[in-house]
Amino acid sequence: MSNAPLKLAVIIGSVRDGRFGPAVASWFAEQAQRHDAFEVDVIDLAEAHLPLELPAVPPALEPNPQRPAGMIELTRRLTAADAFVIVTPDYNRSIPAALKAAIDWHYTQWDAKAIGFVGYSGASGGLLAIEHLRQIFNELNAHTLRDYVSFPRYYLLFDAEGRLLEPDEPAAAAATMLDQLHWWASALNTARAVQAAA
Repeated sequence: MSNAPLKLAVIIGSVRDGRFGPAVASWFAEQAQRHDAFEVDVIDLAEAHLPLELPAVPPALEPNPQRPAGMIELTRRLTAADAFVIVTPDYNRSIPAALKAAIDWHYTQWDAKAIGFVGYSGASGGLLAIEHLRQIFNELNAHTLRDYVSFPRYYLLFDAEGRLLEPDEPAAAAATMLDQLHWWASALNTARAVQAAA
């Protein structure tokens, strides 16, 4: 097997004005780069065209659905990834609509891949969104990690430049999750390769 780093897509799940997601994603991408087991690609869903209306034949049933031109680059990057980390707030006890659209427009891209989560919000720290995402990705045959990173009341934890005021504990949580992510992504990558060669 190749010793090349696994490709990790860090996905910014919020697209609304004034979002804090890019600051959290930037912090996590730095942790992933320090972990030194991944080639990191930060994907901002705000840069993709994500209509909420799906085609007549759901992407789950059509292996190559006709996607909008503004989604082609997103699809390419999701396809290339060996593993994912979703950076998400929770909106009204669930996930952002754009994130759900990105998930629903893709199907094989998540199949048999490992997915971790970084949540941030007010009181819950994004845990309500993470629980919904576990259910969604389980339906798509992805493996979601047990451990996660959470920032409750994130606005008290970061300074005006988006730097953590007390970084040690979140960095330790990120390292634990990245260790798990690498183990599962490596195992699933090997399994997919064996299945493809069969």
